[in-house]
Amino acid sequence: MNPRQYEIICFGEVLWDILPDKKVPGGAPMNVAYHLEKLGHPTAIFSGIGNDEAGRDLLTVLDNIGLDAYFIQRNEAYETGKVYANVANNQEVSYDIVKPVAWDFIVQDDKQAELLTNADIAYVVFGSLACRNPVSMHTLANILNFPAVKVLDINLRAPHYTREILEWLMKAANIIKLNESELTLVTDWFTTATGLEERIAALATRYKVPEIIVTLGAAGAILYVDGTFYRHQGFEVTVADTIGSGDAFLAAYLHGRIKGQSPQENITFAAAMGAWIATYNGGCPDYEVAEVGQLIKG
Repeated sequence: MNPRQYEIICFGEVLWDILPDKKVPGGAPMNVAYHLEKLGHPTAIFSGIGNDEAGRDLLTVLDNIGLDAYFIQRNEAYETGKVYANVANNQEVSYDIVKPVAWDFIVQDDKQAELLTNADIAYVVFGSLACRNPVSMHTLANILNFPAVKVLDINLRAPHYTREILEWLMKAANIIKLNESELTLVTDWFTTATGLEERIAALATRYKVPEIIVTLGAAGAILYVDGTFYRHQGFEVTVADTIGSGDAFLAAYLHGRIKGQSPQENITFAAAMGAWIATYNGGCPDYEVAEVGQLIKG
């Protein structure tokens, strides 16, 4: 057993984001874990890589940025994940996600079982992308039986999801994070509501989710907690790219929640973290947490 004590599990994809001029390490679970570690929360990443150069390079990166690869499985049959990221003139990013790859085949193993049996895990963070293959989806289903706060960061990437799987994930979640377009997509399934707050309330009611976060890009974010709404208008920054910005946002939100801060403090810090990471290239840049505090102070 790895002697580290963990607070959080991030489940799903680790990969290389292939940009027009370079490649950078990525995958939402890895990005969230990176920022959680920066914020002082030991995080286990449940994922998979191939037995290939890309996988070995990724392990080197993880080591260099202080992330624990103990729970990342090595797959002999499938390659390390790659995503071809295309950045538009407005800095928005579209993705071509290679499949099948190693993280599609995350299996239950003794390392996971021992951690789930012996550790005091407070949160499990997961998304929809890792459920595109039944193998990883089945492993996640078993992990979601563990008594921790379930955090769904939806991260819809067409065509890698179905309504059936999304509804299963939302019913399992205690906290859901999604952006405005994702909110519109999922709530159009069951409501005629058009207002932002109406849609959020409808989502909370249908899936019995007490806590919902909707990111609004440059316009900030809105948070729903047990029937009450909290907003932040966002921070004005010079954007390099938006890769990993939402992942940083989620990590910062969970940090505030763990520390017992108020919902308004949580959404403010999360908005600042997401904005600050957007000033860098890639999802795991080298930065100091104090920089985020300076952005809040102005």
